[in-house]
Amino acid sequence: MVCLSSLPLKRGRRGIAGVIFLVFVSMVVPLIFLLGINTRFHPSTRWGDSEPDPGFRNFNPAERGEDSEGGQSEHLDMLLRKFGPELSKEVIGPIVNEVDKETVNSSPVIVTREPTRANQSSGGMESLPTSLVTVQKQLPDAKKEKVVTVETTDIVKGVNGDESKKSCQLEFGSYCAWRKEHKEDMKDSMVKKLKDQLFVARAYYPTIAKLPAQDKLSREMKQNIQDFERIFSEASTDTDLPLHVERRRQKMGELIHKAKSFPVDCNNVDKKLRQILDLTEDEAHFHMKQSAFLYQLAVQTKPKSHHCLSMRLTVEYFRSHSDKELLPDDKNGDPALYNYVIFSNNVLASSVVINSTVMHAKESEKQVFHVITDGQNYAAMKLWFLRSSYRNATIYVLNIEDVSPNYSDSSDAVRLSFSDEFRVSVRNTDKPLSIQMRTEYVSVFGPVHFMLPEIFQDLERVVVLDDDVVVQQDLSALWSLEMEGKVNGAVEYCGLRLGQLKSYLGDNIVDNNACAWMSGLNVIDLKKWRELNLTDTYRRLLQALQIENEASSGVASLHATLLTFQNQIYALQSSWALSGLGHDYSVDAQTIKEAAVLHYNGKMKPWLDLGISKYKGFWKKFLKRDDLFMDECNVNP
Repeated sequence: MVCLSSLPLKRGRRGIAGVIFLVFVSMVVPLIFLLGINTRFHPSTRWGDSEPDPGFRNFNPAERGEDSEGGQSEHLDMLLRKFGPELSKEVIGPIVNEVDKETVNSSPVIVTREPTRANQSSGGMESLPTSLVTVQKQLPDAKKEKVVTVETTDIVKGVNGDESKKSCQLEFGSYCAWRKEHKEDMKDSMVKKLKDQLFVARAYYPTIAKLPAQDKLSREMKQNIQDFERIFSEASTDTDLPLHVERRRQKMGELIHKAKSFPVDCNNVDKKLRQILDLTEDEAHFHMKQSAFLYQLAVQTKPKSHHCLSMRLTVEYFRSHSDKELLPDDKNGDPALYNYVIFSNNVLASSVVINSTVMHAKESEKQVFHVITDGQNYAAMKLWFLRSSYRNATIYVLNIEDVSPNYSDSSDAVRLSFSDEFRVSVRNTDKPLSIQMRTEYVSVFGPVHFMLPEIFQDLERVVVLDDDVVVQQDLSALWSLEMEGKVNGAVEYCGLRLGQLKSYLGDNIVDNNACAWMSGLNVIDLKKWRELNLTDTYRRLLQALQIENEASSGVASLHATLLTFQNQIYALQSSWALSGLGHDYSVDAQTIKEAAVLHYNGKMKPWLDLGISKYKGFWKKFLKRDDLFMDECNVNP
């Protein structure tokens, strides 16, 4: 190839018009990709041609009447615009390295609120992922012997195309872990070779088209480029390629070889190839965001079979039962019994929690379960537990709309909420780069949990179980647990400490080294709760934090919950509850076996198709399958 990097060129008005067109195209095309107008990569798009040939028609399947795919793309574009450009709902601050866990600075960690499952029934989505720009600064700790590295993050609206192991978890959450676990090798070696040839041909075609003496070569290149575009519009793997594709590859190679033999401006070819590379990277990142969106949609939406089961139970309840068919109240409100509380709108999930607890109980007749659900699932829940037996345990189903009269001052008074989950990312510089970033899903009480003293006015102690847990041991020891005057017995998570949130919590922090705690399994002393009036404390803090920091209700709820229970947490031994089964593929098998409670915190719940397969067995073995509606609705988690 002969390269002429500085050939004198005479340009008149036509040259100026070409430059203006180039500038226009360079601005419009990236916007098209970022806004999601083009949702599928079509190699036929000729980016950056200085003088586009009107006869060089892009090959588009829609032009042949294939409207189905175009309709899907338009529908997805509408969803992307409707649900926004970000998966993360709120980013609080920087990421703190775990260099010294004993001394905690006032620097915050990055905490991202995950969309709650309360939005499942309405198909609600919070947002799509953001890109994060990191800046590192050094902060000496109190001992002045070590240095704590803080990686601050700022939200930017653009995309940086970075899909490294370092940033993928931050940007796309547990989707990255799922994608890595289910990655499949595509047999597309020939497709890649053909695409490489197509990109090179595109880079040389504009220059060859300007050479009057090479009109025949220009036509042949144009024809072959169009042929390749037609192939790629229908083929993505080698098995999709048409016959005699090797002959076409050889012909294209000969044309490229001829094009390289003519004197061309290497700078133009280089710019053209860089354009194609940049736009291809943007396209890959866009599809990454698209996949993450679909993943989020899948994990936040109730499966069709589960929805069918709930609807069939509801119809059957109103057809053959009435509100008079309730369990006797002889055990309701008896403080001498083992009272468990479950907030859930998922029939199967709450059933597994109760069944696993009863199966391991030494005295099942002393166990009373209070399942609190919303009005939409109330009838289905009640019929399910009326038709199912769980040894000698007693189960009461409560409608949140009927038990919250004293909470009418809140706009969320009758809306069922679950434990709020927040994604916390922590960097440990002592480990290799590929595993420095560790992500944990921290779950804490939601607003509805602070109604417990009002709902159960006759009880002094309850055990709160999330509906994404499985019990593997007898829990009766929790009722004789001496909590040393504390209100909440919970497993602590010291990857997040209150001192790291000082810039948001202000002077309300009593102990900077106090650890965050996890919901899932919580022993609640309601008598002490009432003495300290923690419900009013929570409401007051929530209102103040929303006003001062202008934070969303979800993030303000995290801050208010942590402040409300500071110095009121009794730390349970870590063997009581094991978390991570909803997002971590590397949980130790022996640790799982020894844990009393397994907590599937994270996005990959065990009843979803996207759940982690090797952990599903612990959940499935407590699933009751003897209901007729399960077969009719094809329920098979």
